[in-house]
This record gives sequence, structure tokens and C-alpha cells, in this order.
Amino acid sequence: MDGPMANLPNILTLSRIGAIPVLVALFYVESETGRILTLAVFVLAAATDFFDGYVARARKQQSQFGRFLDPVADKLLVGSVIFLLVAFDRVTGLVIVPALIILCREILVSGLREFLAGFSISVPVSRLAKWKTTVQMVAIGFLILGDGGPEALPVTLIGEAGLTIAALLTIVTGYGYFRSALGRMGEPARPKGEAVDGAPPVTRTG
Repeated sequence: MDGPMANLPNILTLSRIGAIPVLVALFYVESETGRILTLAVFVLAAATDFFDGYVARARKQQSQFGRFLDPVADKLLVGSVIFLLVAFDRVTGLVIVPALIILCREILVSGLREFLAGFSISVPVSRLAKWKTTVQMVAIGFLILGDGGPEALPVTLIGEAGLTIAALLTIVTGYGYFRSALGRMGEPARPKGEAVDGAPPVTRTG
């Protein structure tokens, strides 16, 4: 098989999407072993978010398909798992609010990225956004484990606190994307690929 879907970075990214039905099935395994297996699959899927970009840069296999697919895979994975956590009562009460904030931010950022693409503008991922993603993934991991975690640790409480912190960071980073788009709201869109202000468009790796 040839084409962008055949290169290793994009296969890693696609595996993140492929992990979603496996995670759905494992959520129905109501046992400590089931939760541990769910956590293991989630950790492996989340790890591909780092390795696909690293491999793409190392092997010079950056592509427009990878640029499109990488954020889509991230949002599908996170959105699906948060939905499952709420559906299976592992996120309850007021903690649903931070979960909702995270989901809404993902939708907002997707829309803003699409809007800015009309101006051939790529918004780089900030250091704070990377920290947000790290805290978010760790928190989700704790929430997946929940009552199946070590008795000496307040696993669920740690996960809920982490999700709340991630939601606060989400608001800050989401505003950064919105501010980048605000100045372009009144301008006509340019054809994709056309440079803006003399600068060539930036291509994400992966």
C-alpha cells in the first residue's frame, strides 16, 4: 500500500482512533482487571501522540494528511473517553463541568483552526497547551483506574483534581486560540497555501 496512510507516523496516528472501540468494549468489563486493561490501552494510545510526530520528523515523513489527522485523532480519543467516564459514572457531580469545558474547548479550537486555515495561518501548540494535554491525560488515566487503583491512594480524587486543573488550563489556552483568530474575523479568507504577511504557511508534523 502506497500513499500517506502507509507511512509509519500516520499508522501510529490511526492506531489512536482504532483504540477507541477497544476502550469502549473494555469499559463494559466491570472488574479490576478490566480497568487495568482499559488504562493500558489508553496509555498506549496516548503515547502515540508523541511518537507519531517524533517519527515523522526523524524519517522526514511529514504530510498534509498527518497534519489533518493528528488533532482529529487526539480529539476523538479524549472526547470518547470523557464521554465513557461520564456514562459509566466515573465522573459525577460537579466534576462533569470541567469535563464539559474540555469537550467544548476541543470543538472551539477545531473551528478556530479551520477558520485560520482560510488565511493559511497555522497556530503552533504553546508550552502551556502541552502541559494542559499532559495533565489532562494523566487525570483521565486516574479516572479510568478509579476504584481499581491502589487503596493507599485517593485515585479518583487525584483524577478529579487533575481534570479540574486541565479545564482551567483549557480556558487559558482556548482564549489564546480565540485571540489569534479575533484579528482576522473581518478579513476575507485567502486561498489555502497563500502566504500571509510574507510568511509561508506552517505545516504540522505527524
